[in-house]
Amino acid sequence: MTKPNHPFLAACRREKTLYTPVWLMRQAGRYMAEYRELRARFSFLDLCKRPELAAEITVTPVERLGVDAAILFADILLLLEPMGVGLEYTKEDGPLIHRPVRAGVDVDRLLEFDAEKSLPFVFEAVRKSCAALNGRVPLIGFSGAPFTLASYLIEGGGSRNYIHTKRLMVSDPGAWRALMQRLSQVIVEYLNAQIKAGAEAVQLFDSWVGCLSPDDYEKYILPYSQATISGVTSGIPVIHFGTGTAGLLPLIRAAGGDVIGVDWRVNLDEAWQCVGDDVGIQGNLDPVALLSSPGEIRERVAAILKRAGGRPGHIFNLGHGVLPETPVQNVIQMVQAVHELSAR
Repeated sequence: MTKPNHPFLAACRREKTLYTPVWLMRQAGRYMAEYRELRARFSFLDLCKRPELAAEITVTPVERLGVDAAILFADILLLLEPMGVGLEYTKEDGPLIHRPVRAGVDVDRLLEFDAEKSLPFVFEAVRKSCAALNGRVPLIGFSGAPFTLASYLIEGGGSRNYIHTKRLMVSDPGAWRALMQRLSQVIVEYLNAQIKAGAEAVQLFDSWVGCLSPDDYEKYILPYSQATISGVTSGIPVIHFGTGTAGLLPLIRAAGGDVIGVDWRVNLDEAWQCVGDDVGIQGNLDPVALLSSPGEIRERVAAILKRAGGRPGHIFNLGHGVLPETPVQNVIQMVQAVHELSAR
């Protein structure tokens, strides 16, 4: 277990740190040669379901990049597979749900399951990752949020306009409520099982919630995100992240979380003002900036740190995941710049 005063954990509690901690979403991914080598030999699902490989992928970026936290290598949709919806990962189209949820009868046929028994490989990967990290940095567990998982279930995959999701949401409130309650319950069980296995913080990814209006978020999403976050094991920091959420930030703050993650479409200081000084904030470099020059990256890091103003509770991150085209050396230079420029 990591020491409680580790910079990442201290920042989650809005305590002073010697420097701003930094980690990255999609920290382990196709931009790293080590991952590409494994991916050439194993399918994505194989990597997720073989704990020794998932742990290796989790730990390697910590050693290569010098980041202040590891995040478990897994996928937000693994939680949907035991529901019997026909989850498949394809090379061309990404994840597909072969039996999407489009009506109340579809919600009723979702299978009940015990997260620990149905997804043992995830929790074994947590244990193996923690053992390999040996207290050097904390491990972050994660899950998709109720809305984002619901949107995958309903759309049958990714979407631009979320037509099926919004239609079910407004046309059949009973089915929507039953689905969101079901998802909230299993997400809580899933996150708490990761914590039991050794995760010292968790992130809730609401990647697609930015497609909603504030009124719809408040009516159809807020109660279930609140229930999910309040169900997480007491004392474990929760990072609540979404993209395209500048207009939703006060509501996301109301939903809960010790740290609110923001993307690059809003200035960090303005976002922090929206959510309030009583929570931490995570972000928010545009991932594309890592494709530029070292000098440009350093300038952008400095600008974000300036907006944070040295206030306790800032965790540096990208506004979304690392892009596959990103040079590893640029990531290393970004991490070094965050540490150097934020040293106090």
